[in-house]
Amino acid sequence: MSYLSTQPVKGFRDFYPDEMAIRNWLFGKMRTISRLYGYQEYDGPVVESVHLYEAKSGEELVKDQTFQMQDKGGRQLALRPEMTPSLARMVAAKQQQLIKPVRWFTIGPRFRYEAPQKGRAREFYQWDIDCLGYSSPLSDAEIIAITCHFFEEIGLTHNEIVIKINNRKLMDFKLSLLEIPLSKRPGVFRLIDKRDKMTHEKWRQYAHHIGLSDKQLSALTKLLTDRDVAFESEELTEVFSTLKDLGFGRFVEYDPSVVRGLEYYTGTVFEARDRAGKFRAILGGGRYDNLVELFSRQQFSGIGFACGDMVLMEILETYGKLPDIQRRRPSPTDVLVTLFDEPMVRQGLAIAHFLRKAGIRTEIFPDYTTKLARQLKYADAMKIPYAIIIGPDEQKKSEATIKKLADGSQQTVKQKDIVRKMISLLV
Repeated sequence: MSYLSTQPVKGFRDFYPDEMAIRNWLFGKMRTISRLYGYQEYDGPVVESVHLYEAKSGEELVKDQTFQMQDKGGRQLALRPEMTPSLARMVAAKQQQLIKPVRWFTIGPRFRYEAPQKGRAREFYQWDIDCLGYSSPLSDAEIIAITCHFFEEIGLTHNEIVIKINNRKLMDFKLSLLEIPLSKRPGVFRLIDKRDKMTHEKWRQYAHHIGLSDKQLSALTKLLTDRDVAFESEELTEVFSTLKDLGFGRFVEYDPSVVRGLEYYTGTVFEARDRAGKFRAILGGGRYDNLVELFSRQQFSGIGFACGDMVLMEILETYGKLPDIQRRRPSPTDVLVTLFDEPMVRQGLAIAHFLRKAGIRTEIFPDYTTKLARQLKYADAMKIPYAIIIGPDEQKKSEATIKKLADGSQQTVKQKDIVRKMISLLV
């Protein structure tokens, strides 16, 4: 007989309880920081029309990286590779009803059909946060400040993490001085975005492929090392000044090579990197002034970022910043109700019911034939702090024994007082 594989589908992950506990910790930090700045949680469908991504995300993402399918009605659909196009659709649908600024965030799965590798899978989780409705350097600075505050919250400092910032308007102006026409700009931005992902020779070949001359390529290479260009942008100057006022100046720096590959960015763009340069970008984002142009004539500007879970987890592990959940294994249960024998099953069920009604997380051991010592061993292994034991002697007196697993101490209480006693012990 052949058995099915125990491995998940290539590029997808299993999350066992210990791993789920760490994931919940991380997502909890994301939610805490988002709400601290006044952002509301939202969500959208996992499946969208392919046309939505063709219009908002760019050709490369759609053709090379989306999971596509056709439904029974012949519609071409895709598993969402990113959230911004869905956000654009949702905002456009209720544009007149929304109170500006709109501050929204979401955490959920994304899907990209690409080769699985370290820090990258075909299914991953992503935190997206966006401030919509106003186009101002203050909004840009607030979004970047959230990233800095989040890194501090999870234990990463400015000595370990840097937010690299640029501006697409500034780069557009600089590319115009190099006599690069508008029609070639999207390709040049993709070229810049790929600079640290290709060998020098392949990058040069790609530049020639999109139509850059040797002179233009030489000037572009020089531009990408000029850190003084930032002073030519009033927007960037205000963004950096505001971040300094907010207390995050040491987290940020100007980097002309950061442009972000997606086509809808129009202003401030940024990426978070580890200062040691061991990992790919931890998060990235920017301003998009044409958010809902495909759905409505009214302009609705926004700025936001997306942060994937996989690179972030690797960095936290590398720097020793993950919580020690696996060793401590905090139990989801407060108390285990043991079963002494068959006649005690109904009594055990009733006690478990009353404990749960009082909000006490309660398990009942599922097999009364298992010896009491083994039931208690299970509770100890699962880090359940208390066990309730009712044997024949206790039952005759309408009593119960509450055992503290950490030190083996125990006390006897009346059964009618179990709930009150457990509440006092768990405070």
